[in-house]
Amino acid sequence: MQVHTFGPLNCRIVGNPESARLTVFFCHGYGAPGTDLVALGEELARLRDDFREKIAFVFPEAPTSLDAEGIPGGRAWWPINMAKLQQILQTRELEKLTKAEPPGMVDMRKQFIAFLDEYRERYGVAIKDCILGGFSQGAMLTTEVTMHLPETPAGLCLYSGTLLVSEQWQELAKQKAGLPVFQSHGTVDPVLPFEAAEQLRDLLENAGLDVTFFPFPGPHTIPMPALSATVNMLAACLAARTES
Repeated sequence: MQVHTFGPLNCRIVGNPESARLTVFFCHGYGAPGTDLVALGEELARLRDDFREKIAFVFPEAPTSLDAEGIPGGRAWWPINMAKLQQILQTRELEKLTKAEPPGMVDMRKQFIAFLDEYRERYGVAIKDCILGGFSQGAMLTTEVTMHLPETPAGLCLYSGTLLVSEQWQELAKQKAGLPVFQSHGTVDPVLPFEAAEQLRDLLENAGLDVTFFPFPGPHTIPMPALSATVNMLAACLAARTES
């Protein structure tokens, strides 16, 4: 595993970025350390032999430390008002979640795109050869980033994410028609409502994106069957690059 800094963000890399045909950026969730999803990339590489040779897995680290919030080693892409989120969950007023723009999200999107641009320049990687994704807040961030990219990436991989700024995403998503999306979500997720995930799925599908929706009977997590399904998505993206 390599550790690097590109633009404003640190990251860890599994695989060889110099020779990779596909680059996968996975962003961790709120409160997790920067290393949180590294094991996910290693597991995906283990599940299929050619992934280790042909895919570079990149794990950016959120810039904000949560040590002062009582979460040692935890990081955040932007602040989350947990009391407000819990109130939304209790009242089921999902529009307060799905239509809202979290403070700090736009600035973080700009920082992430600066990171992505510097990484791509360093290794000569085109946007069309990148998959963006993440877990929870990391999934929210990479959805926001994908919507604002000037080109369409190879794919979007969302684990337990949610719908935000729905009116903006609804319009921007039309420019990404055909984009392969893998989206998994637990039906009893106590953190981000399953109903909001369904709304995100519907928004993306209605805009013409190619969504594979993977509901599972579980909480706010990434189950092994979701990883197995992710293998299929990555394999399809690799195959498309072989054919082109």
